Amino acid sequence: MTRIALIYGSLSGLVVITAMIAGLTYGDTVGFLASEWVGYLIMLIAFSMVFMGIKRYRDGEKGGVIGFGRAFLVGLAIALVAGIAYVITWEIYLAFSGNQFIDGYIAGLIEAERAAGVTGAALDAKIAEFNALAEGYANPLFRVPMTFLEIFPVGLVVSLVSAAILRKSDVLPARG
Repeated sequence: MTRIALIYGSLSGLVVITAMIAGLTYGDTVGFLASEWVGYLIMLIAFSMVFMGIKRYRDGEKGGVIGFGRAFLVGLAIALVAGIAYVITWEIYLAFSGNQFIDGYIAGLIEAERAAGVTGAALDAKIAEFNALAEGYANPLFRVPMTFLEIFPVGLVVSLVSAAILRKSDVLPARG
C-alpha cells in the first residue's frame, strides 16, 4: 500500500504543483489560471490518481477485491502524499519569493473592499482584519496547516467516492 500511495500521491502532487507553478507564473496575464474554481478543478483532476491508485491496489495486490475501509485508507494515503508535496512546494515558493504572496493577496482583498464601496471605519476594520491574517500567515505553524487544508479535503471527498465505487469488484474489473 505504501508503494501505491507514494507513486500515485506523487503523480497527483505533480499535477497540482505543475498547475500551481503555471498559475504563479502566468496568473497576472491569464486571469483564469488564478481562479479558485480552476484551482479546485485542477485538484479534482489531480486526485483522479486516487481512483487509479485504489484500482491498481485492488486489482494488483488484492486479487480484484477490496473493502470500503481498505480502499478509503489507500485513497487517504495518496491524498496525504499529494497534500504534503503541495505544502512543501508552496513553502519553497514562499522562501524564494520572500513571502510576497501574502502582501499581494492582502492588497487584492483591500482593493476588492474599496471596489465594493467600503469606506471609512468599516474599511479600516477590514484592513486591520486583513493585517491580522498577514501576521498569522507569517507563522509556519498557522500557514502550513492552512495550506494543507486547501487541498486535503478535496482528496478526502475523492477518496470516499472512489472507495465506494471500487469496493464493488464488478466495477472496472481487471483485464485477464
